[in-house]
Amino acid sequence: MRRDRSMMAQHKKSASKLPLINDESRAEIDQWIAKYPPDQKQSAVMAALRILQDQNGGYLSEDLIEATAEYLKMPPIAVYEVATFYSMYELEQVGRHKICVCTNISCKLCGSDDVLKHLQQRLGIGPGETSDDGRFTVKEVECLGACVDAPMFQLGDSYHGKLTPQRIDEILDGLD
Repeated sequence: MRRDRSMMAQHKKSASKLPLINDESRAEIDQWIAKYPPDQKQSAVMAALRILQDQNGGYLSEDLIEATAEYLKMPPIAVYEVATFYSMYELEQVGRHKICVCTNISCKLCGSDDVLKHLQQRLGIGPGETSDDGRFTVKEVECLGACVDAPMFQLGDSYHGKLTPQRIDEILDGLD
């Protein structure tokens, strides 16, 4: 019995993860791969991770990381290193609305701490937490490259700057 479990575990580990990539995601990844020389398809790793994260409702499972590695012919650890280095990738499920608050120097000097305090009061969650209803996740991130609009946050794919408590409330009130 013990030997059978061990063999099943080995088989499970060696089973292809490629079926986890749906046709739409595969086509989009292939568009990114086509931008690079044929022997450099691993250069599409960041795009592939973003695409698969979107496919999976906002986060990357270990199996999707392995599927990415298999598809791009990379060692899984190399893909995992990318997924854990950049703040845009999530390894755990996040809320429907992910709010990434910039806390780098420009935003900090212009009041990002106040933005975080207001979000905590309004949503009842702090950085790294998701609301009980699964609606919001708040995350502290490094520079989002919009210092001119400090303090700012990214909500989904949109940047919102020159934030005040009133502006934050208007943005949040406009969400579903």
